[in-house]
Amino acid sequence: MHFGESEEQLALRKAVADLGKRYGHDYAAPRARAREPLTELWDEAGRSGFLGLNLPEQYGGGGAGMYELALVCEELNAAGCGLLMMVVSPAINGTIIAKFGSDEQKQRWLPGLSSGETIMSFGITEPDAGSNSHNITTTARRDGTDWVLNGRKIYVSGVDHADAILIVARAEDARTGRLKPALFAFPVDTPGFEYRAIDMDVVMPDKQFLLFLDDVRLPADALIGQEDAALSQLFAGLNPERIMASAGSVGMGRYALDRATSYAKEREVWGKPIGTHQGLSHPLAKAKVELELSRLMMQKAATLYDGGDEMGAGEAANMAKYAAAEASIACVDQAVQTLGGNGLAHEYGLGNLLIGARVARIAPVSREMVLNFVAQFSLGLPKSY
Repeated sequence: MHFGESEEQLALRKAVADLGKRYGHDYAAPRARAREPLTELWDEAGRSGFLGLNLPEQYGGGGAGMYELALVCEELNAAGCGLLMMVVSPAINGTIIAKFGSDEQKQRWLPGLSSGETIMSFGITEPDAGSNSHNITTTARRDGTDWVLNGRKIYVSGVDHADAILIVARAEDARTGRLKPALFAFPVDTPGFEYRAIDMDVVMPDKQFLLFLDDVRLPADALIGQEDAALSQLFAGLNPERIMASAGSVGMGRYALDRATSYAKEREVWGKPIGTHQGLSHPLAKAKVELELSRLMMQKAATLYDGGDEMGAGEAANMAKYAAAEASIACVDQAVQTLGGNGLAHEYGLGNLLIGARVARIAPVSREMVLNFVAQFSLGLPKSY
């Protein structure tokens, strides 16, 4: 077991960190307040080959793995300019299409997802389904060779600047008559598909949307993969989502700790830097320990995933997502406490993270659902729901 990174990974980490420094909080913050996407950063990251690192080389990707894509996500968040749609477009959707799409579907979608020129949103959560993805009510029925989708989705990121969307619906199994999950990719300008922004208190560049699918007619080739295998196909995209969410939380925690420790070295009270006082140094050190532990689990999850260990990666990805969210919240909270009143001043870029870090306890999967998973699959306890 090797805990170091390769020369290529270290070089990638430096290149992404350098890109992040050129943009950073001063670039991202005003756009977040205006609810404007970080278009310039996204485009440059795409041109640099950072957005499609996990996708096949034959479709313009980097041919690397989830480890490398998570590395990019972590470093940009550590610079204060994370790209939320990295979690969605190349990680979830790109993975699903690369693994289960037809040759024609791969050729249609993957080159754009690899370069960042195509952004694809992802819709699974519903107003009445929440965490129970087995109980979604968006349906897909056959009409000749076409599919017709009807339903609602909620808390879908970045639809206003997306070109396409991957929707999780339920289609009737011809053999049993029961409804099973099915995945459909289509352009956002498809007739019958509409969306409305949700007014959120979280200050972030990417808006959240409520989706309306009213008799959305799709051709047969909008179906990704096989109907009968859709549930396994779905989870093939959700493990990368959890890994990327963990990377984002780790990066956010690093950003907060960096701000706090820099301040604690310079700010003097009673003739000494405040970092000399254990009332501040010990909580910061504790937060650092917790952050590094969560980072190790995130790296383990990515390594297992890239190695093809789906079961091991699923367990590790859930644990990493839980641990990184908790560690990030602790880092941000202690960073704000270290800066005192300045911790809530816009200049220091920490106040909004109090909400931003807290989101990771809820999405993309709640900590309670992670604990359900660990209790059932890791500990072998009876299923509670």
